[in-house]
Amino acid sequence: MQRLSALFLCAMLAACATGPIPEKPQHLFHDALFSAPSERISPDQIFALSDEMRFYLDNDIARKIHADGKIMALVNVLNKKAQLKLTYDATKTRNAAEAFQARSGNCLSLAIMTAAFARQMGLPIQFHSVTIGEVWDRKDNIDFLIGHVNLTLGETGGSSAFVGQESPKIIDFGAYDGTRGERMEDVGEDIIVAMYMNNRAAESLANGNLDNAYWWARAAIERAPAFLIAYNTLGVIYSGHHNLPEAEQVFQHVLEQEPENGLAMSNEVHVLNGLGRAKESEMLARRLAEIQPYPPYFFFNRGLDAMRTGDYRTARTQFTKEVNRASYNHQFHFWLALADFYLGNIDETRKQLIIAMENSPNSTQHDLYAAKLQSIRSHGVH
Repeated sequence: MQRLSALFLCAMLAACATGPIPEKPQHLFHDALFSAPSERISPDQIFALSDEMRFYLDNDIARKIHADGKIMALVNVLNKKAQLKLTYDATKTRNAAEAFQARSGNCLSLAIMTAAFARQMGLPIQFHSVTIGEVWDRKDNIDFLIGHVNLTLGETGGSSAFVGQESPKIIDFGAYDGTRGERMEDVGEDIIVAMYMNNRAAESLANGNLDNAYWWARAAIERAPAFLIAYNTLGVIYSGHHNLPEAEQVFQHVLEQEPENGLAMSNEVHVLNGLGRAKESEMLARRLAEIQPYPPYFFFNRGLDAMRTGDYRTARTQFTKEVNRASYNHQFHFWLALADFYLGNIDETRKQLIIAMENSPNSTQHDLYAAKLQSIRSHGVH
């Protein structure tokens, strides 16, 4: 199983190296292995306002500035359902104009859209990465590391023209409230742009377009050479493209910066095994097990194995362990619901399906779980 470190929903986890990294690691790029991208790989449009956004700013937002001030005028249209009616959608990372047109996006997309408005209004902006442990998602045979971003509108340094006029406001499109031990760290725009590009790389990879994935990951690294997650993404792209020596070179580069980077180590184990270097792979796997004895999806995978053999009681136990350490993951709740269903625990089945529905990353997944819940109800199972 290859594990990809990605910004699939948003944000950054363990993103910046602690040691020096070459500004342009050209030796890690192998352009000749990939075809030209089918889309434009450029940061130019990430924060660009569309005509529709400019009209909304000049009319809906501008009318509120006199009474509310610039910051609260923007905050209010973002927060009130009667205004933009924004919804969360992790299907695709959108630029500012795309997020505004769709009225939806992941936290990174919505933060970018907010920043685009704020910049046009002359408001100071500070992006933040927010971490509270590791958050994972899975698609097919790739595990995605997920983080969270938000931003502050208004000067936070205490020495600007904004002092005495408007208080800074944190804009967050998730569940961050600062009360659960979250760590919020300032990040620059280069990192945000690299996050966006790495997200696009991860999404292209998940959709099977390795050519586009390569060029997006390459661009992310060039934009922010210290952004190690993009290197992991590049390595997984090489691996998926059957360029194992190139993949091994990238993962080694990450491990030179962070010798205990679990993502790079896990990916390196598989690459070394694929290169026929079984002893090296085994040694690294043992080292990884010492650092990370219960990696992401450890109990979930055991639960799936039990489901295949019809051992639903064991499966329920394993899925429960995974839910207890990662309650945000909709897949864990769904499979726990399935195990409960086969055990005849219908009340628990309904409960877990509802939680899976509430944690869905997009409306499509939400509707799928809702349909399964309705199917149970329509067949008279109470």
